[in-house]
Amino acid sequence: MRIGLLTEGGYPYVSGDARLWCDRLVRGLGQHEFDIYALSRSERQEDEGWIQLPPQVSRVRTAPLWTAEDDGVVYGRRARRRFADAYGELAAAICEGPGTPDADVRAPGGPGVSGRAGAPGGSAASGGVEADRFGSALYGLAELARDEGGLVGALRSEGAVRALERACRAPGALRAARTARVPDLLAVAAHVERALRPLSLDWYEDDGLDSVDLCHAAAGGAAALPGLLARHFSGVPLLVTEYGVQLRAHYLAAATVGEVPAVRALLAAFHGRLAAEVYRAAALITPGNTHARRWQERCGADRAKLRTVYPGMEASRFAEVGESAEGSRCADPDTLVWVGRIEPAKDLISLLHSFAEIRKEEPKTRLRIVGAPAEGPEGATYLAHCKALAAQLFPDEAEGVHAVGDNPVSFEEIGGPEVPSLAEAYASGVVIVLSSVVEGFPISLVEAMFCGRATVSTDVGAVVEVIGGTGLVVPPRNPRALAEACVALLRDSERRERLGAAARARALELFTVEQNIAAFHGIYLEIVSHSPVRRVVVDDGGEPLPFGVPAEAHVPGRWTETRLMAAGRPRWAAGTPVRATVPLVAGEGA
Repeated sequence: MRIGLLTEGGYPYVSGDARLWCDRLVRGLGQHEFDIYALSRSERQEDEGWIQLPPQVSRVRTAPLWTAEDDGVVYGRRARRRFADAYGELAAAICEGPGTPDADVRAPGGPGVSGRAGAPGGSAASGGVEADRFGSALYGLAELARDEGGLVGALRSEGAVRALERACRAPGALRAARTARVPDLLAVAAHVERALRPLSLDWYEDDGLDSVDLCHAAAGGAAALPGLLARHFSGVPLLVTEYGVQLRAHYLAAATVGEVPAVRALLAAFHGRLAAEVYRAAALITPGNTHARRWQERCGADRAKLRTVYPGMEASRFAEVGESAEGSRCADPDTLVWVGRIEPAKDLISLLHSFAEIRKEEPKTRLRIVGAPAEGPEGATYLAHCKALAAQLFPDEAEGVHAVGDNPVSFEEIGGPEVPSLAEAYASGVVIVLSSVVEGFPISLVEAMFCGRATVSTDVGAVVEVIGGTGLVVPPRNPRALAEACVALLRDSERRERLGAAARARALELFTVEQNIAAFHGIYLEIVSHSPVRRVVVDDGGEPLPFGVPAEAHVPGRWTETRLMAAGRPRWAAGTPVRATVPLVAGEGA
């Protein structure tokens, strides 16, 4: 079959989100044909280029989300009226509260999220009217863009800002939205324009997304928008995969940016409505873990549509360490290892304080922190703060009066002389520690499990689900509990061995690339088998073919050719028949 893979800020670019997962999926499903529709996040990402694509990728179409030139489209009176009606409905759906005029904008654990449908804590029933209004307005804007040629200018216009202002001042609007000033409205309008840029693309006709058998969005939000329009215009079924829930990521980002309450409330409402529409329209939704699944359910996703599919990881990279006959016994018995990206969410400050408690019980213990700082000045600043704290807590030590002292805490990066590879980082210690306060799917934890190492982790995100009883889990931001768990494992080598062996067995069963590919292969077939026939494609004998790219098309020969069906076609063939996709010659493609 022919799959339209929809990405945002990732595949096929060299850097970005979900790049490795998408590449492994495409390469693992060589029996299908893939069209890539990618939205880029920055000029730098585009300049870095693409990874080498496999032959089953027949085309790649890209568009930037980080910039958009004025398309020069000038609407006539009727088009301006259509835009005003659709955008006004969209603004009204965003600004309306969950049913009471004084509804607060709050999320579990803090401000910034409303309790309406489409946001955690809300119910689908309470926001049904607003959800319908949002979806109708969204598709009305998409139809206008298709008919008139684009929305960039209109979404940036004064009329769009005025529509937002009217919606904020209307009875029943969110209380925080009523306080919005002109700069706030301009900020919201600019954000909505960026988010809705996919509506102006020419991807939906003329052998674009209308010709694929299935759209697979590698994330929610902007990545899924082209899939929504392909479903709306052409009836193409949509599959949405979220290994990190986009709505949750938006809430976390908004909390750190420090936006004013009115902007935060309106953007939270917009992204909540968009997420609810994506979940409503999707044929199936595949969260990467139960933590993500709970978020999706609370955002309006139908439980019957949810299928948990764990991310697939390359187990062979860690096979030598994990299958070693000595197991963790070959590692330094007094070494703890932390691996990851150095940023505040990883809470290395608590880890260092915990290590101070560990050293009181086990003075010979050493801590190796392996990883690079997150991009931007925040990551470098946090790394410098952690190094300063380590120097303060742990004075340099020397074995003798004539030796040079060193610190029991080391900061290293993969590729250095001490840690040439990721597998060797995990192999260097007997216990792997994770100290995060925020975590989605803990990749470093799975890698440690592949290596057969015992782990001590904080109870955040999907950690408990991943560990499944093969490691110790403690509350976050609790250095004493973290220290006690580490000391317990440092003192009990047999327990470490048992936990490490159980962890490796669990990882090989649930988190390999092979299980991930097999799951999506079955899901693709299930969705297409339940989708109505949109086009009639027939073979040389006049028999209908189920897919736009039939299996026969991959075998050379005259008998693979197709022809249009003549008069006397079956009654169920209501539309005009089309030709099957021409088989792709090896080496051709994007």
